[in-house]
Amino acid sequence: MNRRTLAIIAGIAILAAALLMLLWPDSEAATQVEGEAHAGEEGGEAEQPEGLVLLNEEQIRTAEIELATVRTGAAVELVFPATVAASPTASARIDARASGVVRSIGKTLGDYVRQGETVARIESADASALASQLSAARARVTELSSAYERERRLFEENVTARQDLEAARANLDVARSELNRAQAAVAAAGVSGDGRSLAVTSPLAGRVTAAPIVLGSFVDAGEELYRVVNPNALQVEVALPSDDASRIQPGDEAALIIGDGREVGARVRSVTPSLDPESRSATAVLSLTRPIPGLQPGAFLQARIRPSGEVDRDRIAVPEDAVQVLEGRDVVFVRTQRGFQAREVETGSRTSGMVTIISGLQTGWRIATDNAFLLKAELEKEGASHGH
Repeated sequence: MNRRTLAIIAGIAILAAALLMLLWPDSEAATQVEGEAHAGEEGGEAEQPEGLVLLNEEQIRTAEIELATVRTGAAVELVFPATVAASPTASARIDARASGVVRSIGKTLGDYVRQGETVARIESADASALASQLSAARARVTELSSAYERERRLFEENVTARQDLEAARANLDVARSELNRAQAAVAAAGVSGDGRSLAVTSPLAGRVTAAPIVLGSFVDAGEELYRVVNPNALQVEVALPSDDASRIQPGDEAALIIGDGREVGARVRSVTPSLDPESRSATAVLSLTRPIPGLQPGAFLQARIRPSGEVDRDRIAVPEDAVQVLEGRDVVFVRTQRGFQAREVETGSRTSGMVTIISGLQTGWRIATDNAFLLKAELEKEGASHGH
């Protein structure tokens, strides 16, 4: 055997060793994890550690369980106080259209109203004036229609000139235009059939959040009668300190912490370009990803905003599929030499399909991600069989 042959054999051996290291990168983690599982066992036949799922490489490939290496790097989150507000297109103040006496009230505080629905009626001189104008316009059209028909017959009998017919037609067209204007004014004001009252209507659908209207009271034109808010079109306003305002950009992801501890997804829609001169803060407006039942304008929340591109290198984040709930505990399955060991973890925030891990994992460990739920199901099946 010459030197060249020996060199080739040595190279093959080194390559095989390197491939073995790549195919089994978690030996140190496996030793540590399994060592912890066996800690305290002395003498006798060793039992299978709790939370251990025995799987070989072939079984892992068949189950299509994906692996990932635990690394540092979690999204930065900034927490700010926030206030729920109605968006400009979801809130309406309903004022009296004219001075008069409130004769009927159709809605009260908390009631739901449809867009265009009449919520009250005001008896007003303006209603009488509009009704009178409409009657006069109708009478004028009737009069000029008769005059036109008379001129048309006379023209056909060669008694009158064409210019007389055309003048009669022009006068009728003007009268019809005035009638259309009067009808539109009466319809817009919601004048009643008897011509005595005006309708107060809601410009949007929603719920009545304020109703200072009083039956029988005299109101002036422009006086507030109702306030209506659409609860499904809310926004959240966040006060940003001057030091953090430049870090927040439209499109950044956010989460709202509701009073009962729930989190609701949101997104930064806009940020004011300048600071408020009194509070020295900017305002970020968040759009909700879905309606939140029971959320009312004026409610106070906490908002967690994740500035795009900012990463905390001291924290660990893993794919959301890697975290499974087992017997009420959050666990992650760590790859070992014999399979996977369930490790209890303390989780933090969730964003963009990633979960921040506060404790329970170390960098460099290999964990199950996609199809990790199969490992959970296996443990639950084993627990059920032992229970019987």
